[in-house]
Amino acid sequence: MKPIQIAEKIFDVGVTDWNIRDFHGYSTEQGSTYNAFLILDEKIALIDTVKKEYADQLLNHISQIVDPARIDYVISNHTEMDHTGALAQVMQAVGPDTPLVCSKMGHKNLSAHFRNAWNYQTVQSKDTLSLGSRTLSFLETRMLHWPDSMFTYLAEDKILFSSDAFGQHYAGPEKYDDVMGEAVMPHARKYFANILLPYSDLILKLIEQVGQMGLEIRMICPDHGVIWRREPEKIIEAYGRWSRQIPEKKALVVYDTMWHSTEKMAEAIVDGFIEAGVRARPIHIRSSHRSDIMTELMDARALVVGSPTLNNGLFPTVSDFLTYMKGLRPKNKIGAAFGSYGWSGEAVKLVNRELEDAKIQLVDSGLKIAYVPGPEQLEQCVDFGKKIAAAVLAD
Repeated sequence: MKPIQIAEKIFDVGVTDWNIRDFHGYSTEQGSTYNAFLILDEKIALIDTVKKEYADQLLNHISQIVDPARIDYVISNHTEMDHTGALAQVMQAVGPDTPLVCSKMGHKNLSAHFRNAWNYQTVQSKDTLSLGSRTLSFLETRMLHWPDSMFTYLAEDKILFSSDAFGQHYAGPEKYDDVMGEAVMPHARKYFANILLPYSDLILKLIEQVGQMGLEIRMICPDHGVIWRREPEKIIEAYGRWSRQIPEKKALVVYDTMWHSTEKMAEAIVDGFIEAGVRARPIHIRSSHRSDIMTELMDARALVVGSPTLNNGLFPTVSDFLTYMKGLRPKNKIGAAFGSYGWSGEAVKLVNRELEDAKIQLVDSGLKIAYVPGPEQLEQCVDFGKKIAAAVLAD
């Protein structure tokens, strides 16, 4: 990807990572981008960098517009390595005395990682930086999603450089929301579900704060994926909706199976949900990625988890999903556990414990069936699904 002019004398000089397929356990089947932005004025500012492996590409993109040594400010909105990995090479190219603008926590993080004596210039919310005819202002967004995170706002152009907020892990020929159309939203939703969901309360407060500040936003430039230039308010509204975590009348039956017994139970439980009028589907963990399951779970009211008992414990893939899910802290869920077993049957009890640790309200003590479920046992599974469906419909 060559540098792209996104507004007058403002360029996206970032890079495309076509081949990444996993990002901290989040599946990125269509790659990602690491966006960085160059603003030309009386002073020149670079906002964010890229992963270390792409430092040469970033500097090449900048060089097509201006000699990197002419850059007056480097701004780090977020210190995670997909945005600062190239920082050492960038600072060498621009000159180590060039001011590196970041939050106080950003200073702490970058100093600990790079162990250098760069010319840090720390900022906090409402601080401004003049580039000449343009002015940058800063808004700290702590824990969205790191303690150092902040936004940079270009007042004259009404552009919000939003770091990891409002992004998507997507690599494609489209650069803007109006070019990609509605196809951008599933990527944005998955990104929110797997990265920002734990910070929903903070996001709601931030949206309220931005509204009180009266910031007019004509364009949002995230550090991943496409730029929002036609309807930036659409993604802001979606973040508000997703952050409220108001579930639909929907259930997920998530399971793994050894010899198909737990699978048969899962499908019968789904039949019970459907018969009761609740939208539901079975999701086999080894046939689905944990991040896609989380995206489906975001608007579900009920999570029903099935595991066979293996060596007196949970099936490993079920344990993996539950660990991942707990870290993302979904709210407003009810749940239950089920599973097949041979001679002990501890899995249901262990799933219950994990669901309770995740603050998911149990509506049943669980259903476990020895060996292979027959017609009578499968009818029990249908009734089990109906019971949980009744709790969904009662809300």
